[in-house]
Formats: sequence, C-alpha cells, structure tokens
Amino acid sequence: MHTAAARNTAPRPGPEVMAAFEAAKGFMPADEGLALYGAASDAARMGLPLLEVGTYCGRSTLLLADAARAAGVTVLTVDHHRGSEEQQPGWEYHDASLVDPEVGRMDTLPTFRRTLHAAGLEDHVVALVGRSPQVAAVWSGRLGLVFVDGGHTDAHAAADYEGWAPHLAESGLLVIHDVFPDPADGGQAPYRIYHRARESGAFAEVAATGSLRILRRTGPGL
Repeated sequence: MHTAAARNTAPRPGPEVMAAFEAAKGFMPADEGLALYGAASDAARMGLPLLEVGTYCGRSTLLLADAARAAGVTVLTVDHHRGSEEQQPGWEYHDASLVDPEVGRMDTLPTFRRTLHAAGLEDHVVALVGRSPQVAAVWSGRLGLVFVDGGHTDAHAAADYEGWAPHLAESGLLVIHDVFPDPADGGQAPYRIYHRARESGAFAEVAATGSLRILRRTGPGL
C-alpha cells in the first residue's frame, strides 16, 4: 500500500488541469482524482492505452488525458452517454441541464466534448460511444490501465469487469471507483467486483484513497 510520504512525491497534474477538473461536472473528489492521476502516470509508462469505463461529463477523463499526454499514449473512454441509473429523472443525481430537449433523454456527450476542448486535451482522448459490453466485445488490444467507474448495478459492474479486465496487460493497473465497504455509504456492486479481483489471485492491491482502489495485475485470470 502507498504511504503518505509516497503520495506526497507522486506525480501531480498542473494547476490548469486541476482547475478544469474542479470546474467539470462530476462526482470524484480531488484526493481520489490525484490518486487516479498517479495510477495513470504509472500505467502510462507501459506505452499502452489507458481505458476508462464511465465517462459522464469528463471530470476524471481530464486527469487520465493529462497523464497520457505526458507519456505519449492515448486514453479510451467508454460511455453510452445516456446516464446511469441514478442519473435518470426522479433520482438523486439527475441533472436536468443534461437532458436533450429534442429526444427527452440524458445526453452527456456534448458537455464531455466541451470539457475536453476547454482543457486542450481533445487530441489525447478517443471517445467510444456505446455500451461497455458491446465495445469490449470488439476490442482486441492490450491496455495499461482499466478504470471502472460505470453503472452501479451488479450486472453492469460485473459486465465492465468481465469485459475489460481480460485486456489488462501483465503489471497493468485495475482501478475501481465507488468501493464502499459499508452499505450505508453507497452501493455494493463496485465493492463486490473489487473483492472478486482480489480473490481471483490475478491482482494485488497497491493503494486505496477514499472509495478508489488500485490493483496491479500479477498473473492471469479474472
């Protein structure tokens, strides 16, 4: 596990990128964002793409893209951009400003594109617009990092893990967001795939910050 001293010497994004992160719509707090950035910087040294499942409006994508830019690699970010379960009308995280008035459904893609453009990071990100299992089924390359931050039902979290973890290269990093050991703090689906990864024998945990867990692939398996 990372110590406080190690975190203090970890790579950090520049002030402009952090300002863009803080201004972007999204739910990731700064301490978890900095941990994600450190993981992305570590994984990017492998020279492989970094992949995010669950783009929303691009808050965390900014940090991945900045780390990728520094290493000369690319970020792939997967989302259907129609919002997850808890972002639909009548639910806690619904944002009415993100509803497409013509079709009457959530559409976070335009806001995501504006977020990347404003930060000057468009050239370092490939947006894969579609449902995670469908995209994973046609992806054949290796990845240096897989960041799972998609839907929080058991079906969605398991599909994200089963679809993308097999593409993670040896020594690559699996990062899972919204891992809450206490059910009172949040849904348990990410917590369950985190435990599944640990119990598989294929991953070793290397760091934890808030609800963010970082694991390294140490062998084959799922």
